[in-house]
Formats: sequence, structure tokens, C-alpha cells
Amino acid sequence: MHDATRESTRWLASAHDDLDAARLLAANGRNAHACFLAQQAAEKSVKSLHYGRGARSVIGHSVRELIERLEPRDPALDAVLDAARELDLLYIPTRYPNGLQAGTPTQAFSAAQAERALAAAVRVIAAVSPAAPA
Repeated sequence: MHDATRESTRWLASAHDDLDAARLLAANGRNAHACFLAQQAAEKSVKSLHYGRGARSVIGHSVRELIERLEPRDPALDAVLDAARELDLLYIPTRYPNGLQAGTPTQAFSAAQAERALAAAVRVIAAVSPAAPA
């Protein structure tokens, strides 16, 4: 039997774990990895809503598309679509050198970018679960 609440809770817990790890990485100058985990935190938080609404499988990594596929639409999540768009840009180039024009992800991502990614992830997670601390 599928327990939507339990599955949603698992995904949201994983989102918070990724956000915590992203903060630790950013604090230690691992900016590309922090950016990627910020994206993952937001992605998993939105997937938690899909699972909470009874989805059995949620495919895709675009935070924006995951938000836009939610029915009924949630105005709080629509308000963070720009944050979702920013996070979507981090999915590939934070991990793969061929996602960049030159250099490596470690060279390409700055502390300021990691800070912005963390802030965007916090906004998305707060829109998903406004009562929970992000």
C-alpha cells in the first residue's frame, strides 16, 4: 500500500538534509557542490509535494517544471518560480566540466553564487512547507 504522507515526509527530510550539507559545503569553500545540493534540496522539496498528493513516481530535475506540473497550482510556489529558474541553471555545470566553457566547476562557482543558491533553495523549501524551518 502506498502511503503518500510517509513518502512526502521522506522526500522533504532528504531536502532538508541536502540543504544542511549545502550550507556546510559553502562554509568550507566548496561552492560548486553547495550550489548543486541547493538545487537538489529545492527539487526534492517540490517532489515531496507531488508524492504528498499521491504521485507514485516523479520524473524530472527542473524545479520550475516540477512546480508548474503541480495541480492544483499553488500561488506560494508560483511566487518562487524565479528562484526555481536560477536553481535549474546549476544542475549540470556544478558537476561536470563539459557543462562549462572552460575550467572546472570548482573554479567556476563563487561564494556569492553559493550564497544565492542557498537563499533560492530556502525560498522554495519555505514555499513548500511554510511551517517548517528551512
